[in-house]
Amino acid sequence: MKELKYRGIAASNGVAVGKLRFLKNSIEKIPSYTVYHIDNEILRYENAEKIADRELEDLYKKAVKNSGEESAEIFSIHRMMLEDPDFHDLIKNNIKEKQMNAEKAVNEASKNFISILESTNDPYLMARVTDIRDISERLVKILMGKTTTSESILEECIIYTDDLTPSEMLQLDKSKILAFITAYGSQNSHTAILARMNGIPCVVGCGTLPDVLDGKYIVIDGSTGEYETDPSEETLIFYKKIMESEKLRKYQLQRLKGLPSRTSEGKNIMLYANIGTRQDVKCVIENDAEGIGLFRTEFIFMEKTSAPSEEEQFIIYQDVVRKMEGKRVIIRTLDIGADKNAQYLKLPIEENPALGLRGIRLCLQKQEIFKSQLRAILRASAFGKVSIMFPMIASVFEIKEVKEIIREIKTELIIKKIPFDPATEIGIMIETPAAAILSDLFATEVDFFSIGTNDLAQYTLAADRQNPSVSRYYRQDHESVMRLIKIVCENAHKAGIWVGICGEIASDISVTKKLVLCGADELSVSPPMVLPIREKIRNL
Repeated sequence: MKELKYRGIAASNGVAVGKLRFLKNSIEKIPSYTVYHIDNEILRYENAEKIADRELEDLYKKAVKNSGEESAEIFSIHRMMLEDPDFHDLIKNNIKEKQMNAEKAVNEASKNFISILESTNDPYLMARVTDIRDISERLVKILMGKTTTSESILEECIIYTDDLTPSEMLQLDKSKILAFITAYGSQNSHTAILARMNGIPCVVGCGTLPDVLDGKYIVIDGSTGEYETDPSEETLIFYKKIMESEKLRKYQLQRLKGLPSRTSEGKNIMLYANIGTRQDVKCVIENDAEGIGLFRTEFIFMEKTSAPSEEEQFIIYQDVVRKMEGKRVIIRTLDIGADKNAQYLKLPIEENPALGLRGIRLCLQKQEIFKSQLRAILRASAFGKVSIMFPMIASVFEIKEVKEIIREIKTELIIKKIPFDPATEIGIMIETPAAAILSDLFATEVDFFSIGTNDLAQYTLAADRQNPSVSRYYRQDHESVMRLIKIVCENAHKAGIWVGICGEIASDISVTKKLVLCGADELSVSPPMVLPIREKIRNL
């Protein structure tokens, strides 16, 4: 593979070649003037706020129809943020005390809120910056009498923008988008998440590109974060061939649908997929995964301004389980902490959050939230094959406490005559060297293990997986990590339980053979990797 000239942040895999299309905010200059009729200006702002609320309600309904309730939830959040009393007060104070016109008052309030969020260095709060921009731009456009709809895309292109807002993403015709490239944003930005869901290559955090490049050709590689503007004819031809090769490869892999994931020696591997939202189930089914090996439920909690209720969670879990039609769905309980946060949980600021209050430790401390989630999962087990998995287990006493809580909840459900599957399997994630070393003891307490190699490698090698300065030391296929995986598999099989692997290494075709030889019974991968991994397994 050729090296391209520039590098951003890899956000969604795939190569794309096409014309660059600048998607600009239609607000070129926000008016600024002194107002003297304060009450009239406040009324003008309040009327714009009502219009914005109606528009967000319409967007919510459109998103529910096109993408489902979970994707639409962002517009409910926007409506709540729009009604935030602090935001309201700041805008009105700008009008009253500084005699700002409403457009400038909104813009200044937005800048103030964004500055506060960006200063936290909290990835979740910083991701909300785009939401504040979206709401503020909507209000300003309404006040200026401009349209709030996105530009139309008439031909296939690669979209470049600062960072798309959720409402802009919803309105774009994604069938004509070859790739996204953004000036700002992160791997957790709305643009990146939606790009991955739709299988669209994406590179973020590339900085400002000069206007002269609008309409010029660009090459991007979403798997490396590399891109090249105005590339040579040789580079264009090279990457166009790669794109054609990728299309042909995807077509050829379709023949593997419906076939078992079995080695030439007859060993069956359960080939599952990882998901983060219930909308991902569509991709799981399309790629013929045999089950869901990791349902990351933290996103249900992170995209809300308060903890989701038991009923909200039950509806989501039930929907996923029903759609999987009897195939196993492994639901991981709340895994908040370290690089993932939810403001309403009010987690303490820790010097080393990766070693702090996270995963099962947090759940055992906040048992009201934990029990609500467990009740919702158990209720969903009445509609299909559900397994429950607990993250960040390092000591046997933790799983014993968890099992006692589950017993209490099952008794409660029986008394209330609420149906659930009493045989629901429980398992733990092996993410620390401690859990791997004690896997012989854990194997007598649970029905299965799932090895989370992302964290297992981090803790084993003492290399922060989010720190680029030590990236050369962080390797999920490091010999020490592979030895721990083998130990875990051996201890599990001695006790008669099965072992899965749900870390990023499971999607790495170059390591598939090693994982199978270590004794892995199940691999849980990103949905687009199901068929490539199945092909690899069948050739072993």
